[in-house]
Amino acid sequence: MVSAIGSSSLDALIDEIIPADIRLKGRLDLPDAETEFGYHQRLRTLAAKNRVFRSYIGMGYHDTITPPVILRNVFENPGWYTPYTPYQAEIAQGRLESLLNFQTMIEDLTGMPVANASLLDEATAAAEAMALLARVRKVATASTLVVSPRIFPQVRAVLETRAQPLGIRLRFEDPATSALGADVFGVYMQSPDDHGALIDLGPIVSRAHAAGALVAVGTDPLALALALPPGDAGADVVVGSAQRLGVPLGYGGPHAAFFAVRDAYVRQCPGRIIGVSIDSQGRPAYRMALATREQHIRREKATSNICTAQALLANIAAFYGVYHGPAGLKDIAARVHDQTARLGAAAVRLGWKQTNAVFFDTLRFEGPATRCDAVRRAAEGRGVNLRYPESGVVQVSLNETVGESDLADLVACFQEGASGGAASLGAPGSASALAAGFARTSAFLKHPVFSSHHSETGMMRYIRRLELKDLGLDRAMIPLGSCTMKLNAAAEMMPVSWAEFSRLHPFAPVEQTAGYQEMFREVEQALSTITGFPAVSLQPNSGAQGEYAGLMVIRAYHASRGQSQRTVALIPQSAHGTNPATAAMAGMSVVIVATDAQGNIDVADLRAKATAEREKLACLMVTYPSTHGVFEDQIRTICSIVHEHGGQVYMDGANMNAQAGLTSPAAIGADVCHLNLHKTFAIPHGGGGPGMGPIGVAAHLAPFLPGHAVIPTGGAKAISAVSAAPWGSASIILISHGYLCMLGGHGVTEATRIAMLNANYLKARLEKHYPVLYAGRNGRVAHELIFDLRPFKQATGVEEGDVAKRLMDYGFHAPTVSFPVAGTLMVEPTESEPKEELDRFCEAMIAIRQEIQAIADGRADRKDNVLKNAPHTAQDIAAADWAHPYTREQAAYPVPSLRGSKFWPPVSRIDNPYGDRNLVCSCPPLEEYAST
Repeated sequence: MVSAIGSSSLDALIDEIIPADIRLKGRLDLPDAETEFGYHQRLRTLAAKNRVFRSYIGMGYHDTITPPVILRNVFENPGWYTPYTPYQAEIAQGRLESLLNFQTMIEDLTGMPVANASLLDEATAAAEAMALLARVRKVATASTLVVSPRIFPQVRAVLETRAQPLGIRLRFEDPATSALGADVFGVYMQSPDDHGALIDLGPIVSRAHAAGALVAVGTDPLALALALPPGDAGADVVVGSAQRLGVPLGYGGPHAAFFAVRDAYVRQCPGRIIGVSIDSQGRPAYRMALATREQHIRREKATSNICTAQALLANIAAFYGVYHGPAGLKDIAARVHDQTARLGAAAVRLGWKQTNAVFFDTLRFEGPATRCDAVRRAAEGRGVNLRYPESGVVQVSLNETVGESDLADLVACFQEGASGGAASLGAPGSASALAAGFARTSAFLKHPVFSSHHSETGMMRYIRRLELKDLGLDRAMIPLGSCTMKLNAAAEMMPVSWAEFSRLHPFAPVEQTAGYQEMFREVEQALSTITGFPAVSLQPNSGAQGEYAGLMVIRAYHASRGQSQRTVALIPQSAHGTNPATAAMAGMSVVIVATDAQGNIDVADLRAKATAEREKLACLMVTYPSTHGVFEDQIRTICSIVHEHGGQVYMDGANMNAQAGLTSPAAIGADVCHLNLHKTFAIPHGGGGPGMGPIGVAAHLAPFLPGHAVIPTGGAKAISAVSAAPWGSASIILISHGYLCMLGGHGVTEATRIAMLNANYLKARLEKHYPVLYAGRNGRVAHELIFDLRPFKQATGVEEGDVAKRLMDYGFHAPTVSFPVAGTLMVEPTESEPKEELDRFCEAMIAIRQEIQAIADGRADRKDNVLKNAPHTAQDIAAADWAHPYTREQAAYPVPSLRGSKFWPPVSRIDNPYGDRNLVCSCPPLEEYAST
């Protein structure tokens, strides 16, 4: 490969790629690599340090049962966790159908007409609801959101974080009695609330609407199987967490939040919405609709910086709903409520005061502090965690894992602090149902999919049928630039399912989580070594959240120095679209810095704008290597200019796969960076999420790392929380821990070197066929490269999208399309792919180039050709009529290697404009669309 590139050795190639002034000296100082077996043995020792109590803490997190058919066939299946975000919908029909099931389930449970395909967690979903209400406010000058004091503390903290830079004033008052003047644009409340009480929403919503304010409600999806849906009470936005629908606790995540809106606000809805369109043959097909990549189009004017979802976890929740169906969900909810009511009655007989008039699964007991302390001692002695929110109060939140013996244990705990009376639970099913006015009367989950797969055989086959419609890393290389679709090794993935890690509540006492804490410290130390920064926060649970956390830390630093006026962010033209969107969310003004003909930052323009904004300059947001895959030689000069003018340098870590072990954010002069653990550090993309975006910071920024309202974290001057859980999606940090431990310092560095070798090998083989848009010194690229397809359009009519779809016929997912430059394909092979797969990709790209040339030469029709009609389904090829001027063999088997293994796209090219005009979320069976 080095010979094909034209370099003398791999070492020489790396020297030709990375500027000498930022190269690290010596070996990356990480522990030696562990074997897979040895790592698992050591991790078992760490796992044993976690004490898995039965946790009835609640606060939006509940132990749950993941049906084994879902655990094994989805959660632990690379066919589900290795695919990319479904931007190429034709080869993502399986997970798109499942995500549509998720949306439909949420719509039905909440009583809302439209839901999205998930957000990051309940707290950030609440913040997005706040931002939506502010965007659509009826009075432009209104700046106050009335928030119930009885929302979860972690939700309150994230609302406070997000409100401040947007100029939103939060007033924590009871919405039922608070003054709703002209300054109030919205109300946020929760039911069941932080005490566990179900709220009569109707009068509050009516009162708010009469005052011209809109209403967002946080809720519990399992409760809604029994309780009146917020949508039926008139709510405008409904949010919450789908975690308890079969998704493990995982010490805080990842979990799928949900977000549902009225029809009027669908185009303001953050994240992704799955809808139904048609393919080129008129067949129904699923796709992401509306503002799929809004932040890349609208940049600082985007309504959100959300760039990912929790697709894998949303799919698990969707399959949970499909497997149990409406009757099953109602039975689970009824059992939980019955047990809660029986426990409450037993405790009252023991002399406890239970304060919730109407409840679903949570009881709040009041009594003398000494009695509460006695309950706590008894509970801990039995391996039970309860919640003690304040002196003289005990709360208990039950869940579907609770059995009769667990109830007996809880009664025994309350008997320890009893003032008298005898304990009696009553028989199962003896408790009364929810009171009229609070009880659900409407049907839900009426779509046939929720009544068709209740046996394990049927469910297994349904999951498998959907899986086979999708292309993941288990089938082929996914050569996406910027997104680093690398191996998610089985040895890294296995521990995520271990009960010692998966069943811990995020607010369990820290002393019960010693194994997690040790693992966190090891990951933080490794990331600190790799970045060169002394401090790391693991809290941000996506790359966009990491960007936001980094900018908020910079803001806090400037404010601490009496320079709150520093709110200008310099952002290069070539930056990721999330960068300007995040800057706007952080209350910063965006000033765009020009790039030169080679795609590099125009240093003269940077200097001029830094000078012009000297008094207001907060930061530069820079991606390194650059978004176009090149190590810019002047990066240290660029960072110095920003520092000279009083700003900080935020480095987007999307391209850390070209840095780790060879250079670092600290070495280039940055002050803070975020790290996409779902890119560089091997967490799988999950078909569109989860992600993780920890940040590393220089010493002067360390005091401002994010804190948490429930479990103390962060620096001495911590900003408030950016995510719901203290360590974000804690359970999947295990994956990156395994990646780091089983590679060690040498392996991490070697992975970086091989990633750049692979990219330059593709360049060497394909640049004769496709122009490479940008290259650095000596004609080298870093870990990714951009092929320019614009020259083909005028001569042949072939566009980048045609090549993307044609690659499906060759068994490949397309590279990144039209980013960062329209009309291009950005390719990143990663270090995981062997030469054989790289050559297979080159074979496909060269063959496609020949197909383009056939059009240019007049040997193929300009409109009716294999590229314009791609992809070709098995149904297309088997059709009795074949009117195309090319053969079926040319369409389906353009190269001989496909005869041994052929992936068939399940649908033909999808009509995107049709889908946006005909957005469908809650839908009847596809057969009905086929007949219309």
